[in-house]
Amino acid sequence: MKQTIFAVEDDAGIQELYTYALEGEFDCRCFTDGKSFFDALSTDRPDLILLDIMLPGDDGFMILSRLKTSGTTADIPVIIVSAKGEEISKVKGLNMGADDYMAKPFGVTELAARIKANLRKYGKSAEKNLVYKDIKIDNSKHSVTINGKEVRMTPKEYKLLCLLCLNAEKVREREIIFCEVWGTEFIGESRTLDIHIRELRKKLSEAGSRAVIRTVRGVGYMMT
Repeated sequence: MKQTIFAVEDDAGIQELYTYALEGEFDCRCFTDGKSFFDALSTDRPDLILLDIMLPGDDGFMILSRLKTSGTTADIPVIIVSAKGEEISKVKGLNMGADDYMAKPFGVTELAARIKANLRKYGKSAEKNLVYKDIKIDNSKHSVTINGKEVRMTPKEYKLLCLLCLNAEKVREREIIFCEVWGTEFIGESRTLDIHIRELRKKLSEAGSRAVIRTVRGVGYMMT
């Protein structure tokens, strides 16, 4: 069965490009606005979402926020594809939970490659349950429990915790973490990772977890 791609894009020409680029490998469905997209999402679940920023009605950021704050859709990979290519827009989208960002105009080959890369990346970490010490992660519910108590995580904290737990007791380099959690084109400040690690450590400590995120100076971080 083909994997399904939902594309939220109001430009008819780009919609045709999506259909042309993805036919044969994927089942691609296009929507011109947030309302029609969420109507379809209520009955069907895509494997990946392509999301424009400049849309009629709710813009792409509002749609992304709604996706990433819902337990039923937070784990669906999202690639923002927009002509709004300024640095601040990329950083905002990635920090809100987008998995990747492509600026228009883009090549058909690159689009297909980005989709496949994000689907592979999601597939590696989409195990239904992940357990390390007293941490339990349920990807089907997008939930984290520590010592039996649910702990709320932001989308980036959740992805960061999944990555560290999947690779527990192994050092993960900063560059690898940025690529896996923020996307291949993240261009924000390097301290963004340190801030998220600090908040994650705080939540683990407050929950009484035995797991510790250790800093490996000059390299990256490791969950032990």
